Amino acid sequence: MEQRFEGKVALVTGATTGIGQATAVRLAAEGAVVAVNHLPGQDPAGTLGRIGEAGGQGFGVAADMRDPGQVTAMVHTVAERGGRLNCVVSNAAINPFMAWDETSVEDFNNLFETNVRGTWVVCTEGAKQMIREGHGGAICCVSSISAHVGAPGQTAYCGTKGAISMLAKALGRDLGAHGIRMNAVEPGWVKTPMAAPLMDDPDVLRYYIERVALHRGAEPEELASAIAYLLSDDASYVTSATLLVDGGFIVNAEL
Repeated sequence: MEQRFEGKVALVTGATTGIGQATAVRLAAEGAVVAVNHLPGQDPAGTLGRIGEAGGQGFGVAADMRDPGQVTAMVHTVAERGGRLNCVVSNAAINPFMAWDETSVEDFNNLFETNVRGTWVVCTEGAKQMIREGHGGAICCVSSISAHVGAPGQTAYCGTKGAISMLAKALGRDLGAHGIRMNAVEPGWVKTPMAAPLMDDPDVLRYYIERVALHRGAEPEELASAIAYLLSDDASYVTSATLLVDGGFIVNAEL
């Protein structure tokens, strides 16, 4: 595999499962030393094992994305252990599938603290570290098609993803002067543990299969490929962009 990230250090949040895990493995396979973020008390061994199988290097780093102090400390730890910080992937998120009238203020705050504030802190602290090091860098956020369309049972979640897509665009504008590129991917249906409860319903599964132009869900590795592209020098003139990676769902959705 091409070594586009040789000599670089990458931080991937929410990297124990799904898109985060696949992205951590992909970046490591392409030469990056990857910091695998996990919740305190969570074991990153599964992802680190896959990184090793791919011939890569990585280490675990704990932080709860709801705690700005932990996230800031994590960024500093990654730079110290890795010797530098070149890439950040803000992927950690929650989606509890709640109807709008069953979403309490506490639920709403938890969603935004995890998905939006966590993204803000890891991206801005990561950018500050890159600026201190003086070598530029690349940041990619994992947003969603939910930044564009409303989904039943995901009203507040949609709000978080709309915010993340806009943050990627706005931060990209500010960080360009420092040689830092900032983008986001917007996945549709991806075969991850987060999506599994929804797809356990045969009617929902049929709905998605019929409306996705490719008539299937994405593998996490397919999102990892898109993220790796946006972080790599292949995308050297791409910033403040949001890339739909939805298999052609959004153009045919009736949400």
